[in-house]
Amino acid sequence: MANILVVDDELGIRDLLSEILNDEGHTVELAENAAQARAARQRARPDLVLLDIWMPDTDGVTLLKEWRGTGLLTMPVIMMSGHATIETAVEATRIGAHAFLEKPITLQKLLKSVEHALARSTLPPPESSVREAESRVAPAVVADAELTVEAAMTGGQSLPQALDLSPQPQRSFELDQPLREARDAFEKAYFEFHLAKEGGSMTRVAEKTGLERTHLYRKLKQLGVDLARGRKSSQATA
Repeated sequence: MANILVVDDELGIRDLLSEILNDEGHTVELAENAAQARAARQRARPDLVLLDIWMPDTDGVTLLKEWRGTGLLTMPVIMMSGHATIETAVEATRIGAHAFLEKPITLQKLLKSVEHALARSTLPPPESSVREAESRVAPAVVADAELTVEAAMTGGQSLPQALDLSPQPQRSFELDQPLREARDAFEKAYFEFHLAKEGGSMTRVAEKTGLERTHLYRKLKQLGVDLARGRKSSQATA
C-alpha cells in the first residue's frame, strides 16, 4: 500500500478521495493549498500525489513546475480539474504529470489511475512525455469535436466503466419481511440504478439523489453496493 498526498481546495473532494483511498488500504495525507502541499512534500516523500489545478494561492500546474525545477518531482503526480483544456493537459504532461483526471471523477477512473501510477517505477524523461502527450492528443482531436481532457490524455480511449451499463431487468421486492430489510433492498436497487445511469459518477449520482458525496459513499458501502466490481473483473481476466 502507498502513501498518497491529496491536494484540493474543496473539503468535500478531499474527504471523499481520502475515504475511498483509505478503504483501499492506502495512507492519505491532505492539503488544501500549495503551501500545505509543499510542507507535506518536505516532511516525507509521498508515493503519489493527486493535485488539483485551480487553487487559491498557487495553481497546480505552477506547483508541478516548481517541483520539477527543484528536483522534487520524484513521485508520479495525477492532475485533477473540472475546467481544464487539452492545452492544459498537454502542458502538465510536458512538465511531468503522470495522468489527468477530469472532474467529476468516477470511482473506476480514480482507482485505475492510482493503480497505473503506483505501478510505474520511474518518471519518463521530459522528451518522451511530450511525444506521448502529443501523439495522444493529435488523433483524438480529429476523431471527436467534443473532446474531453480524459480523451486527450488517453488518445480518445475511455477507461472501462465501473458498472455494467446494459439495461437492467425490472426487480420485484419481497414485501413479507421486516421493514428495514425491505427498505435496504429497495435503496440498494435505487442506487445501483442511478450509478449505472450516470456511468459510475459519484458527483452526478449525489446531485440526482440529493445526498452529499461523502454521505453517499458511506451509504453505498453500508448497503453493500460493489462500486469496484468492474475493476475486480478486469483484474481477474488479466
